Amino acid sequence: MKEKANHPVRTSEKTLALIETLDTADGFRLTELDERLEMSKSGIHNHLSTLREHGYVEKNGDEYSLSLKFLSLGGHVRSRSPLYRHGRSKIDQLASDTGMLANLATEEGGRAVYLYQSRGSYAVSLDTHVGYRLRLHNIGIGKAILAHLSRERVEAIIDEWGLPKATENTITEREELFAELQQIRERGYATDNEERTEGLTCIGAPVQLDGEILGAISISAPTKRLGNAGFDDDITAEVESTAHELALDIKYAEE
Repeated sequence: MKEKANHPVRTSEKTLALIETLDTADGFRLTELDERLEMSKSGIHNHLSTLREHGYVEKNGDEYSLSLKFLSLGGHVRSRSPLYRHGRSKIDQLASDTGMLANLATEEGGRAVYLYQSRGSYAVSLDTHVGYRLRLHNIGIGKAILAHLSRERVEAIIDEWGLPKATENTITEREELFAELQQIRERGYATDNEERTEGLTCIGAPVQLDGEILGAISISAPTKRLGNAGFDDDITAEVESTAHELALDIKYAEE
């Protein structure tokens, strides 16, 4: 989980707060940043000037925004992940075979981080994207990961991120979640039946290597197309087999 800095550097914290604020929109005027941040206008301007000098912030007219340099950094980090390197083609194939939105994610800091997505012929448009972070308890890909973490780790994740309610179907009780995670381990796949988004259903399966959970894959589709069909055996089997094939690819390619 998140570790507290022994001696936090206030200047760094201010820079990070500025970056995270800039990440919430396409552009901000200085006055808008002044309203959102606990910093003086001159301090904000100094931080922006430094970030611009090093290529991390762009200024268009009177608006500031993050630059594509962050894409370069994030892309480099992602490319070091065997899960991503070997998973892209698998996710593309899964999306093509099912026609749905296929996802690849790992866990970091107690949340799911999307590494890759691929759209099938009738994939839905969602708010998720590469790099997006979500709580684990109410998404199929997240529950597939949680089911293969130790109880102590899951407890710690719940302590930090809670079990907030997103829809009427969201699991918000700790023991109910642990009971579901047991079922996921027994059947081999996880489901999200409108637990984060009304009208959306997901099927997720873990990617495990020698007992270690590396991440998970999932497909997402409107409930009327996927959920009401009772989680078709052919579809769940394809998700599970794709996850298993990905684990084998990583195992033998990385040896």
